[in-house]
Amino acid sequence: MSLSCVQFVAASTLVALMGVMAHGQTPSKRIAAAIQPFVDNHTIAGAVTLVADNDKVLRLNAVGYADAAAKKPMRPDSLFWIASMTKPVTASAVLMLQDERKLSVDDPIAKYLPELAKLKTPGGKPANLTLRHLLTHTSGMGEATTQESRAARTLADLIPHYAERPLQFEPGSKWQYCQSGINSLGRIVEVVSGQSFPDFLRKRLFEPLGMKDTTFYPNREQMTRLAKSYSSANGKLDEATIFILDGHHPGSHARYPAANGGLFSTAQDYGRFCQMLLNQGALGGRQYLKPESVKRMATIQTGDLATGFTSGNGWGLGCCVVRTPQGVTAVLSPGSFGHGGAFGTQAWIDPVKRVIYVLMVQRSNFPNSDDSDVRRAFQAVAATVAQKR
Repeated sequence: MSLSCVQFVAASTLVALMGVMAHGQTPSKRIAAAIQPFVDNHTIAGAVTLVADNDKVLRLNAVGYADAAAKKPMRPDSLFWIASMTKPVTASAVLMLQDERKLSVDDPIAKYLPELAKLKTPGGKPANLTLRHLLTHTSGMGEATTQESRAARTLADLIPHYAERPLQFEPGSKWQYCQSGINSLGRIVEVVSGQSFPDFLRKRLFEPLGMKDTTFYPNREQMTRLAKSYSSANGKLDEATIFILDGHHPGSHARYPAANGGLFSTAQDYGRFCQMLLNQGALGGRQYLKPESVKRMATIQTGDLATGFTSGNGWGLGCCVVRTPQGVTAVLSPGSFGHGGAFGTQAWIDPVKRVIYVLMVQRSNFPNSDDSDVRRAFQAVAATVAQKR
């Protein structure tokens, strides 16, 4: 698509969005109307959006199709692969164990994973990596190869491969998105808790929070609600595969529970998780995380390092933190925090305005899923809805 065509589509979408906001439609219809142009021009097949505050869902919308070829409508409870939106969940598990004094984010990772004790800096010195380095993507750890990842059945299977890779930079000197670090954290949760990573999350977070559809391995009923994934090019949608599955059925355990990006979920489920964080670690009369742990999670830990996939951000413990709102984050307050996923899913918590934005789509080839026009349009209208609640 030519630049002039892209500019025309973007301008047309903006005009449509302004028209939506100018007319007296209900809030739900305004949000749906903001998403509909992207369905009509085949940018996405469909979407589920959620706007919530600390204790209730303000708006939940389903637009377009879960299966475009079959004209199967998207449902509010459609299931999505949320990819890297798994990372804040992993960080929460680590912080829960810190709250119980079973570990500290400043502990050396070798305390729990002795295989990683011999990691060296590029200068040949002991790496002395801590859990904080892993949580903030400042470790410099190398990644397993595609073949090694495919062969792994457990998180433990990955650790020897990470141990073989030299660090790419001095720890703490640079921000570089790192899958191996997050998967290592998932393995540390297993070592410290004595449970598998899926069992820990299910027992400590998902079941008590009522996140009944959040899992690494969807069951048969959940599979009937899984939204199909698509790529988009030249105004056409083509069905795409979920690459993390490596050809396996989503419910198959012949793959490790990827702490970096293996979860499936719904907008409502992930909204519950976000409400817990917005409420300083509490929801429904239960305290999951200490308020100070949520504060650390949502506080920039990376100094002045350039981080993230859009401008104006820093990095907290397992999530992106908005330092200076701009562009796609313009409607968010400074200190807002959240994470996106590879196929365009997004979840952001604004602790100043006390509002949550969750966007669920399954588009495989966004140039930058954090900076998509779909996210921009949704948040722009959702912010006006939240202001009038």
